[in-house]
Amino acid sequence: MFKPSLVSSAIATALFAFSHNAIAQEAQETEVDNDVEVIQVSGIRASMIKAVDLKREEIQVVDSIVAEDIGKFPDNNVVEALQRVPGIQVTDRASGEVNAVSIRGLSDVTTTINGRQIFISTGRGYTLADTPAALIAGVDVYKTRSASQVETGIAGQIDVHTQRPFNFDGFKLVAAARGIYQDQAKEFDPNVSLMLSNRWQSSIGEFGALVNVAYAETNWRDMNITSGAAVPFAGPEPQSPNLQPFQRINGGWQAGLLEGLPFAEGSTLTIDGVEEEYFLARDAVFASDFTGKRERPAANISLQFRPNDQSEYLFEAFYNGYRAQSFNSLFFTFVDSNADTNFNDDFKVFEGTNIIKERTVYGAGGFNSGDAGIGKTDSYVYALGGKWEITPDFKLESEIVMQNSTFESEFFATRWNPRFENSNGDWTPGYYGVEVDFNNGNGIPSLAFLDNPATERDDSVLTNPETYTMGTAWDSGGKDEGSSVTFTLDGQVYTDFAGITEVNFGVRYDVRKADGYGRGARAECADNEDLGFYCNDINGTDPDLAYYSSDFFDDRADFPTDWVIGDGNHLFAEREFYRDAYGFNGYPEGGLKLYDGGVPTVFTLEMFHGMSAEETSASVYTEAKFLYETNIGDIDGSFGLRYSDVKTDTLFRQRCRDPQVSPTADNAMDAETIVNCEGEGLHESSKLLPSAIVRYTFLDDWLMRFAYTETIRRPDFGAFNPLRSYSPDVTNVGYGTAWQGNPDLQPVESVNMDFSLEYYFGEGNALYATIFSRDIEGLIVDTTRSISLEGAEYPFVLAQPNNAGSAKLEGVELGLVYFPENLPGVLDGFGVQASYTALESSQTNPLFNSDGTFAGYEESEMFGISPDSFSFVLAYEKDDFSSRLSYVKREAFMHRYEARLFANPLPVWRRPETSVDFQVSYDVTEALTVTFDATNLTNELYQEYYQYDDIYNFYTGNYSRTFALGLRYSL
Repeated sequence: MFKPSLVSSAIATALFAFSHNAIAQEAQETEVDNDVEVIQVSGIRASMIKAVDLKREEIQVVDSIVAEDIGKFPDNNVVEALQRVPGIQVTDRASGEVNAVSIRGLSDVTTTINGRQIFISTGRGYTLADTPAALIAGVDVYKTRSASQVETGIAGQIDVHTQRPFNFDGFKLVAAARGIYQDQAKEFDPNVSLMLSNRWQSSIGEFGALVNVAYAETNWRDMNITSGAAVPFAGPEPQSPNLQPFQRINGGWQAGLLEGLPFAEGSTLTIDGVEEEYFLARDAVFASDFTGKRERPAANISLQFRPNDQSEYLFEAFYNGYRAQSFNSLFFTFVDSNADTNFNDDFKVFEGTNIIKERTVYGAGGFNSGDAGIGKTDSYVYALGGKWEITPDFKLESEIVMQNSTFESEFFATRWNPRFENSNGDWTPGYYGVEVDFNNGNGIPSLAFLDNPATERDDSVLTNPETYTMGTAWDSGGKDEGSSVTFTLDGQVYTDFAGITEVNFGVRYDVRKADGYGRGARAECADNEDLGFYCNDINGTDPDLAYYSSDFFDDRADFPTDWVIGDGNHLFAEREFYRDAYGFNGYPEGGLKLYDGGVPTVFTLEMFHGMSAEETSASVYTEAKFLYETNIGDIDGSFGLRYSDVKTDTLFRQRCRDPQVSPTADNAMDAETIVNCEGEGLHESSKLLPSAIVRYTFLDDWLMRFAYTETIRRPDFGAFNPLRSYSPDVTNVGYGTAWQGNPDLQPVESVNMDFSLEYYFGEGNALYATIFSRDIEGLIVDTTRSISLEGAEYPFVLAQPNNAGSAKLEGVELGLVYFPENLPGVLDGFGVQASYTALESSQTNPLFNSDGTFAGYEESEMFGISPDSFSFVLAYEKDDFSSRLSYVKREAFMHRYEARLFANPLPVWRRPETSVDFQVSYDVTEALTVTFDATNLTNELYQEYYQYDDIYNFYTGNYSRTFALGLRYSL
C-alpha cells in the first residue's frame, strides 16, 4: 500500500485546511458541446482558467494545457509545456530541448491528434516533440480511460488538438516569428508559423477552411563526459601465476550483478584456485561533442461543411516532417591496463573500498571517432468524416483515417587511432601516458595526457593529425515505413431510463502495415594506392578531413578542451570515396543498394536485416453514462466495456551464418559463411477491458471521482523477431552481445484505480488531490544468458524479451491554481500554479544463471519513477503585460539497467533534475504582441550514476540554454 512521505502528508493536510477557509461559490454547470465555438483565450490567466474548466467538466481524471494565444504556445515544444501538468515528468533533455514525456513515471503513453491514434514509421509511438507548438491549440492528458478511447498505453493518453475553422467567428490570420538562441551552439534559429482561417455562408450550407503551417529549425550542441563501467584488476602482488601486477581479470567472476562485485577493501576472487585480492577500476573515460541541425516543417489543413443543423462534414490533412544532420566528435580513452601496462606508485582508492579513484596509465589505448548521419521523417494523416443527428436523441459520427510515415537514415564513421614516438623514435600505438581521476568532484572525471620527456614531440597536445592513424570504418543505413487505414463509427443515444442519460457505442477497425530495412558493415583500414589512401597519412589522404573540437564543456571540467578528429560531416559528404577506400563494394542481394556492386570484401557480424508486419485490430465498445440527483449532491459517471482483438503477421529477414558451414577462427567472419535467413509468425491476442468512472458533486464546488480502468501495451513489432543477431566486442570488454526476439510475447496488462477530491473556488481557481495505483502484469523484460558461437574468440551475452515481470505503482498528486482577487495596486494580477507528485513503485524481474537456467527473482524500483516531483509557476498578468516563471524538479530515479557485462552495480540512476523557465509577453497593440522566452536558465548539468553516486559516478551532460525573442500578429 502506498505510504505518503512526510512532505506529501503535510501538503495534503494543508490542502484540506485551506479548502475549509476558502470562499464557496455556486457551481456553474455548463454542457460540453463539440458544436459550439471554442473559447478563444488570450493571456496566461485565461489559459489557466480554461484548463481548470476542462478538468472540472470532464468525467474522467484529466489535466489540460491551453495555448495562451492562437498560434503561440509558451514553450519551445509541447513536451516542455507538459512538464507543468501534475503527474507529468519529462526527461532526456538533449539537442536543444526536452524530448521525452511520461505520465506518473510511465513512458508508455498513447498519443492522439484530434482523437486519432498516430505513430512514426514502424513504431507504435509518436514523438510528441516533433510537432511544432505553433500548430497546437491545446493538449489533454487523460490519466484514466473510458471505453470509447483506444485501449493501448498503460500510462495514459495525450490528445493534441489542432485548430479548426469553426472555432472562429469568421476570418482569422495569425503570423508568428521567433528567433531562438542556443547558447552552446551559438546560433540563432528561426521558428515561424502562419495560420489563415475563414468561414462562409452559402445557399447549400456553411463552409470553413483553415491552413496552418509552421517551420522550426534548431542548431544544437550537446557535450558530455562519462566514466566508463568497472572491471576487476589484480593487485600489486598477484598470487596467480597467470596474472601480472594490475592486470585486468577477464575470467573467473560474475558480471551483471544487481549490487555489482563487492567493493569492500580487501575483497577477493577465486582465480586459478587461489584467493586473489582485486581492485575495481573503470575501463575507460570518454567524451562526446555532439552537434547537429534539425528542421521540423509541419502543416495542417482543415475543411468543415455544415449543410444544416443536423449534419456536419470534416476533412483534415496533417503533415509532420523531420530533417536532422548530426556529427558526434567522440573522444574515447581506455584507462585499463594490460600485461605490459603499469600504474604509477601513487594510485588512490576511495577510502574504505577497493574502487580506484585516481590512477596513471602508460601506453593507454583509445580512439577518436567522427560519427555522422542524417535522418528524415515524413508523416501524413488524412481524415474524412461526418456526424449526423438522426433524431434529437440519436447521433452518429464516423471517420476514415489514412496514415503513412517513413523514416530514412544513413550513418558513416571512421575511427582515428592514437600513436606516439617512443624513445627510439618509433611509432607506438596509444598515448604515452594519462592521468585520470574518475570522480574529481560533483561526479565529473578529470583527464590529463602526459608528455614523454625523452622526445621532442609534445604528447600532451591532442590536435596534431600526425599522431593518429585511420582505423575502423562503419557504414549503415535503413528505411522504415508504416501505414494504416482506420475506420471508426460511434453512436450516441440519449435516454432517461433509471438514471441512464446516454448510451454510447462504437467500432474501430484498423489495418496497420510496417516494413523496415537496414544494412550495416564495417571494415578495417588498409592502404589503397589506386585512390591515394594511406592509413598512416591522414593529412595526405584528405587535407580537409581534420576537424578540431574546441571550447569543450565550457570550462566546467578538468578535461581536455581541444582535440582533432575526422570531420564527420566531410566524411559523410565524401562517403563514396571512403566506401571505395575501405572496400565497401556493395551490400548483399536484397539489401538497400546505395550504389552498384557485389558482396562486401569484409562482412562482419553486422548484417542486412528486414521486417514486414501486417496487423489487423478490431475493437467494439459500449458505454453508459448516468446521473442521479440527490439531496446531498449529484452522482454521475460512466461504465463500459471494450473488446479488442488483434492479429499480427510478421516476417523477418536478415543475413546469418550458413548452418551447413562450420565456422572456424579463420573463416568465422567471411562472407562465404553468410546466407539469407527468414523467420515468420502469426500472433493473436484478445482482451475484454471494463471501465467504471463515478463523479460525485457536493457542496456546490466539491468533486470526488473514482475510476477503475484496464489498459494494455502491445509489444513492438521487432520484439517478435525469432532470428538471432550478434554484435562484436567493440570496446574490449571481453564479451560480444546478441539479441533475439520472442514470437510468444503477449500484451502487458494494467489494472488502474484513481480516486480524486477537488475543490473549485473563485474564477478558475482549483485545489485537488488524487490517489492512484497501477497493477501491471506480463511486463516485458530482457532475460539474459551467456552463449558461445563456434569460431568466435569470445562468448556473447544473449538478451531476449519475455513477459516475465510484474510491477506495482502507487502515488499521490496534489495541485493548485490560484489567482487571488482584489490584491492591492501592482500586486493585482499575481497567481500561482503548483503541483506535487509522490510515487512509490516496485518491479519483479527474473534472474537467470549464465547457462540460462532460472535463478529466482529480484525486486527493484521501476525505471523512470521519481519518488517526488514538483512544479511551481508564478504568473503575473496586468493590462497588456503577462509573464510566467516556472520551476520544475524531479528527484533521483532509476533510469535503466547497464549491460550485464561489468562489475559495477547494474542499475543506472539519474540525479535530481531541475528546470527553470521564463516567459513574458507585451501587447503593443490589439494585433501585435512581443514575446521573450528562456529555458534552462540555471544551466543545469544532467548526470547519471551507478547506484552509489559518491563513488560510482557515470555520465555528465552539459546542454544548452535557449533564449527566444518573437513577434506575433493576429487579425
